[in-house]
Order: sequence, then structure tokens, then C-alpha cells
Amino acid sequence: MGADAKTAIKVEMTDAAARRIAKIVSGEAGKTALRVSVEGGGCSGFSYKFDLVETRNDDDVAIEKDGATVLIDDLSLVYMDGSVIDFVDDLMGQSFQIRNPNAVASCGCGTSFSI
Repeated sequence: MGADAKTAIKVEMTDAAARRIAKIVSGEAGKTALRVSVEGGGCSGFSYKFDLVETRNDDDVAIEKDGATVLIDDLSLVYMDGSVIDFVDDLMGQSFQIRNPNAVASCGCGTSFSI
């Protein structure tokens, strides 16, 4: 995937997600960003994986907002085009959620989807 294709794909982060990521990363020595990746598996076919990381890989796209950085690799980015990364704190608990317009189905836990 060339640089032009990467820039055409768009993923956004809400203010709530940015605040939470910045808070988490500031409390973890050496960690600089939250990596979001898409993996095969999960109850709906694909699942999101969240990891705190120290470094950026060559194939990562960085999404930055208010001191928070999310890294997404080339392959995962294709599945996440148009997505919004959010942080939700409600009666069900606290969690990062991804609103993905490409997903035609998702599971109850909110971390698995199909396209």
C-alpha cells in the first residue's frame, strides 16, 4: 500500500478516547501510544486488539489528538477505514469502542466484528 492509499483511509479518535489514552500512557513508564490492530478470530470473524507500546513501526499510521497517539498498522487500517475510536464510561463499565462503518455484524462484547 503506497503512501497515497494510507492518507485516503481515515480513522478518528474522540475527545474522550484521547483523554483516556493520554492518562493511561502517562501512568505507564516507557509507553508512548495505544496500538489498535485487527486480528482474525473472535465470535464474529475479526477482533480488535489494544496494546500499549513503546515504539512506532515503519508500517504504522499515527492518529494524534490532545497529546494522545493511536498507532494502526497497514493491514488493520484497511479494515478500519471510516472508524471512530471512542472511550465509553457507562453503567456497563469502561471500555474503548470502535464504531466501524465497514462492520456488518458485531458481537455483544463489542470487540469482534465481521465485514
